[in-house]
Amino acid sequence: MKPGIHPKYYTAKVKCACGAVHEIGSTIESYNVEICSKCHPFYTGKQKLVDTAGRVDKFRERMKTSEGIKAETEKRNSKKFKKESVEERIMRKAQEKEDAKAAVKTAKEKAKKEVAKKRSEKTIVRPAKEEKKPAKKAVTEKAEKKSITKKPAAKKVTKKK
Repeated sequence: MKPGIHPKYYTAKVKCACGAVHEIGSTIESYNVEICSKCHPFYTGKQKLVDTAGRVDKFRERMKTSEGIKAETEKRNSKKFKKESVEERIMRKAQEKEDAKAAVKTAKEKAKKEVAKKRSEKTIVRPAKEEKKPAKKAVTEKAEKKSITKKPAAKKVTKKK
């Protein structure tokens, strides 16, 4: 060690609030402390209950809620921003098309069944056709004879001067 550059070294006295005095080596002559090895619960085995139980419980509750929130956001983000490969995208779209075709096919079959059911439920009763009156036939026959017996009208010829 070089002489003259180091601080002075004392045998310091450490005084605790409980009244115990300890001697240590230090650059300061004396210390005052609140708790020492003679009165500290860890060293003495006399643990004092300090109101920390409520704090620990509150901390654990906060951790549970934060983990729950993280899980929810991950779940939402996984649905929204799920990265799918090109093959997965192609397979998904093909499956969607097949599902749409199947849905249309089932809808058509259902509509056909409904129409067939309605047709089977309906019973159409049509009245019998009435026969034409013979009097009308006689009238039409007379009209036809008159149109045949009529002679065409003669044309008038005019001379030009």
